[in-house]
Amino acid sequence: QVQLEESGGGLVQPGESLKLSCAASGRVFGENTMAWYRQAPGKTRDQRDLVADITRAGDVFYSDSVKGRFTLSRDNAKNTVYLQMSSLKPEDTAVYYCRIIVGGYIYWGQGTQVTVSS
Repeated sequence: QVQLEESGGGLVQPGESLKLSCAASGRVFGENTMAWYRQAPGKTRDQRDLVADITRAGDVFYSDSVKGRFTLSRDNAKNTVYLQMSSLKPEDTAVYYCRIIVGGYIYWGQGTQVTVSS
């Protein structure tokens, strides 16, 4: 089993920054891609959008909606990923979920709320 603990959400104004963290614990082994997804208000679990993901080697993919504004990094020794979000927009408002794939199994965190509003 793998557990994910997310932190760093909150309420910010447009243009401000926020940093999310996600720490994985338990049986984390091998190649494991970690990712952030988000679920906008009114959307269902199946409608979560990929924000960015990162392989253990450090290869990063960003969705077009966040490219140039968000930076994803990871610390393999701590099994932790960090999502630095800058120039936040109201449309970034969502519950952000961390996800990891280990041994072919998908694990999700509980989510952390990010609200961008003036």
